[in-house]
Amino acid sequence: MNTSPAGTAEVALRLHVRDLTPADLAACGWAGSVTHLRQVAVELGRASVGHVDYLAVCTAVDLPVAIGGVDYRAAPGAGVLWQLAVVPALQSCGLGTLLIRAAEERIRARGLRRAELAVEEGNPRARALYERLGYAAFDRRPEAWDEEAPDGSVRRYETVCVLMRKELPVGAVH
Repeated sequence: MNTSPAGTAEVALRLHVRDLTPADLAACGWAGSVTHLRQVAVELGRASVGHVDYLAVCTAVDLPVAIGGVDYRAAPGAGVLWQLAVVPALQSCGLGTLLIRAAEERIRARGLRRAELAVEEGNPRARALYERLGYAAFDRRPEAWDEEAPDGSVRRYETVCVLMRKELPVGAVH
């Protein structure tokens, strides 16, 4: 750890990216509600048959601090990134960039040359990240999913998302 005269500290983390496993879900409560994590478990089942990849950025002790999926069946000719999440205390530290670049490498490994994602119109921080990484808006559409309230009740959440895409150059490694 480095400390500056102003009293701020810099901490370096050793990170690696691997597939998320069902055993990791107990440590991923920061990523969403119990309802959300049940859905992630369903997606891990799809990963086991090759329909999706679900990745985890992990610390040196193998603790997930960022997770997200790539769906290969959602858009013809593309890998669609979704359910991207970073531990709140580590947001804006480069973990989202690391996760997205690893996902793009998985997409390229499948022989696909395009990545797509959807971002809520009300999430300018995420959209700015995607734009910095080369994604461009091409459409918008309404989206909805089940969301768990603090009291455990489930309601339907509705929003509008901006659809973004990025052409992935052949053989490019970032």
